[in-house]
Amino acid sequence: METFLVSLVALLVILDPIGTAAVFVGITPRDSEARRRSQAIRATLISVVVLTGFAFLGEFLLRAMDITLPAFQIAGGLLLFVLAFDMVMQRPSGLRATESERSEAEASDDDVSVFPLAIPLIAGPGAMTSVVLLRGRAGDDPAQVVAVLAALLVALAIMLACLLAAGTMTRIVGKTGTHVIGRVLGVVLAALSAQLVIDGIRAGFGFA
Repeated sequence: METFLVSLVALLVILDPIGTAAVFVGITPRDSEARRRSQAIRATLISVVVLTGFAFLGEFLLRAMDITLPAFQIAGGLLLFVLAFDMVMQRPSGLRATESERSEAEASDDDVSVFPLAIPLIAGPGAMTSVVLLRGRAGDDPAQVVAVLAALLVALAIMLACLLAAGTMTRIVGKTGTHVIGRVLGVVLAALSAQLVIDGIRAGFGFA
């Protein structure tokens, strides 16, 4: 249960369902509710496939490149800290969709379910890094692995719920509320990223 809760909190902070829902409304200003619904469902399913695949194949790629998990934990923790800084200071870090990507989507009438909604808004570099780290920390314990995957599915289910209720949610929370929530989540993510770095250093140098 602890692994599930830790993984769920980490993924929710990184995915930022409320903030993503607000962006979703912004990039689909002329879409009907039915079209938004279909795009939200399609984007979530794509994200499930991408992130689940990355959770398993990511560690294989690390082994192929002779990169240890502690090294990846430290690097991933530092990258997530950059993302946390981005969330708190409202500055672009490159780990999320850039302003040019969002502007391109806003100017287009194309389906946004793949780009930029699924990638990089939901299954972005931050989320991909996180699932590899969480999967790596689970080790070879089947119960721990199932807990991480369950947390991923629950987090994406919450994301889907927020996307489906995007219009109503953004009207209730407002732009200011969205920014406040994003910054608070950024502080939490900074603490989580620091813990990943500490764990990586301990594992890499054999500290207890």
